[in-house]
Amino acid sequence: MYKLYSMQRSGNSYKVRLALALLNAPYQAIEIDILRGESRTPDFLAKNPSGQVPLLEVGEDRYIAESNAILWYVAGGTPLVPESRIERAEALQWMFFEQHALEPNIGAAYFWLLLVKGGRDLQTHALEDWMERGYAALQVMENHLKSNDYFAAKQLTVADIALYGYTHVADRCDFDLSTFPKIRNWLRRVEHAPGFVAMDWQPAMIDSAGIAADYD
Repeated sequence: MYKLYSMQRSGNSYKVRLALALLNAPYQAIEIDILRGESRTPDFLAKNPSGQVPLLEVGEDRYIAESNAILWYVAGGTPLVPESRIERAEALQWMFFEQHALEPNIGAAYFWLLLVKGGRDLQTHALEDWMERGYAALQVMENHLKSNDYFAAKQLTVADIALYGYTHVADRCDFDLSTFPKIRNWLRRVEHAPGFVAMDWQPAMIDSAGIAADYD
């Protein structure tokens, strides 16, 4: 069984939890609160020197970091990863786009405005740039969705899961999605997928001290 080191409120962590839920794949969830420094302990850094979550333990002393790499790993051989070479490349194209255009802007705004106390004041100088680049990324997505229901292979794939993670919380951190009707429709399509779970859904968790708690 997988062990997933995850932070409940992290969009990158949520992407992996969502994929595992859609795949009905069992896993053990271990909560790591990066705001309390729990990803910077010697024990965690021995698992992932970058000190980031999510982190997936796939075997003894075998770990996969980076949310989209984890998505690709857990979804391999399932309908969430397209079969054809070109469609796999298209899925990866959008996953790379998510990491260089969406997550650094909408993800950063979400982190600092919603998770960090006083974050808005601390990042006033950066917020304008995040908004400009975030809206540009959303427009690219909107344009694609004008003629496509999903981002690759004409079906729900890991590309949609990667993009959904932070797009669905954009309106919580100053982004106005009212002018992106195709994105709003796509969000609803993802949310109606069998097995879908929301970000605040919690599996049985084990905290960083190794104490289990069932939040269902």
